Amino acid sequence: MLELTFSRAEPVDAEQLAALINSAYRGESSRQGWTTEADLLDGRRTDATDILDLISREESMILLCRRQAGLLGSVHLQKIDQQVQIGMLAVAPAMQGLGIGKRLLAAAEAEAKQAWLVKHFVMAVIPCRTELMAFYERRGYQRTGTIKAFPVNPALWQPKVVGLSLELLEKHL
Repeated sequence: MLELTFSRAEPVDAEQLAALINSAYRGESSRQGWTTEADLLDGRRTDATDILDLISREESMILLCRRQAGLLGSVHLQKIDQQVQIGMLAVAPAMQGLGIGKRLLAAAEAEAKQAWLVKHFVMAVIPCRTELMAFYERRGYQRTGTIKAFPVNPALWQPKVVGLSLELLEKHL
């Protein structure tokens, strides 16, 4: 089993984080892994400015996953009321399929529970990503049937397909 460490991101991590997240979600590099959105969206998932904003927000954190000095993954956590929204879970494409995402998600839930004393987690997933939905369901997340429009951000991304949406998933610890 890989020896992994988890820590909160700092502003100095923003550029490296943006590069990791974009490599996991978009472009040709993302096709090395199984979590790619390259067939659904063009452009970038995020940028360093967005990452800096997330790090600096109240009741928000990005958890990093490292092996030795190498950044392998990250996930954003945002406390809103009595729940935590989980987003941008990313693992380096070449390292996907080794259990890192499972361990990162579990570490994120534990960190959020300790930091904010919450037991309710929510996330939004593109419903046509059936393999991703199944991954989260195996981790205890349940589909809510609540569908919302996919966000528009032409400065970063452009949909390649019509009718993209997000479905909310939730988990109670």
